[in-house]
Amino acid sequence: MSQDDDLLDHRELNHDLHVFATDPLAGSGLPLWLPAGAAIREELERLAKDIAHDDGCLDVRTPVLGKRALFERSGHWAKFSKDMFPPMKLGEDEVVLRPANCPHHALVYVCDQRSYRDLPIRLNELAPMFRAERSGVVSGLQRVRQISLDDTHVFCRPDQVQAEVAAALRSALRAQRILGLPVDYVRLSKRDDSDAWLGSAEQWDHHQDALRAAALEVLADHGIDLVEADGEAAFYGPKLDVQVRDGRGHEETIATAQLDFNQPERFDLTYVDADGSKQRCVMIHRGTVGAMERVVASLMERYQGRLPLWLAPVQAVVLPVSEAQDVAADEAARVLRRHGLRVEVRREGSLGSRIREARTVRASVVVVIGEREAAQAMVQATDGRDGIKRTLAVNDLAERMQQAHRDRVDLVW
Repeated sequence: MSQDDDLLDHRELNHDLHVFATDPLAGSGLPLWLPAGAAIREELERLAKDIAHDDGCLDVRTPVLGKRALFERSGHWAKFSKDMFPPMKLGEDEVVLRPANCPHHALVYVCDQRSYRDLPIRLNELAPMFRAERSGVVSGLQRVRQISLDDTHVFCRPDQVQAEVAAALRSALRAQRILGLPVDYVRLSKRDDSDAWLGSAEQWDHHQDALRAAALEVLADHGIDLVEADGEAAFYGPKLDVQVRDGRGHEETIATAQLDFNQPERFDLTYVDADGSKQRCVMIHRGTVGAMERVVASLMERYQGRLPLWLAPVQAVVLPVSEAQDVAADEAARVLRRHGLRVEVRREGSLGSRIREARTVRASVVVVIGEREAAQAMVQATDGRDGIKRTLAVNDLAERMQQAHRDRVDLVW
């Protein structure tokens, strides 16, 4: 048996980590995020927001429902209606759960008249969208019916496309580096010779060239290959897909930058040019961190449950040796929590059993307080990565852990 055969998938790891749960009353493909999963999600959402703000993205909030007419206009109804949830009658209208966020963002764009000097405009929302996956194909967090996507839509001039795509790809690679998910390659997903694509062949050729140039510009600094694939594009335009591979060799797209010349036509997305004329803008769909569900599954498997400290649901478990150290344990937990850390105090059972429990939940640091530590206002801290025990003041421990958490790096002793 190879080493890879010993790796557990995220559903098996979940038995120990309690990241998500399923229930027939909630429905297939609709996982319930438990406190541990919510903690991971919060960190990922903060990372996505930090990167978006660094890139000049503006936050928006849009509804998960839309009139059927909205998705008919966008083209999603014609292409994806079989994968969408059925319409719901609401008065004279029919409303549906959205399969994508871009139509709503197009409506945000047209709320104001835009000048060529205003562009690019980057609208960001970490938002849910819905796919009516069949019960037989939903699985854990990787195939679900509600997807929470780190989603940005860029509205730009044609001359800005290459720079915006390059910026989106750089941010996607930055996110994967911080997460520690090795990128296998970047795929230029193109159209093929079928008639499944919206837009002219000339438009596709021009935009595929722009994406290729942007990718080659960025990847030259990262040592990552660009692979071209016919027939893998979105129906509305070509895209760059960041591909990762798990320990068992399974490949998936974790982030993307997609060009769209369909939505600007359908929603009449324009800007006023320098000569006063109205010109059609270009829309770019970009994701950096990716879909929360798939990313959490990938991270669980990549680290086999022992997530980096900044992502770990339980960053410290405090264990008093006996009841006599309960007060000291509570005080240590308060200090750690004041430094923004996620902490549990476990008292019941033998010390050995509690240490095993802490290892089972993959706590980043196990903090033991015995008679000697309590008397000296110290703690014994064991790093879950190397098992080395270190004795230090709780404030020192808290500051080290806070710094690692803030910088999204390994704990330094």
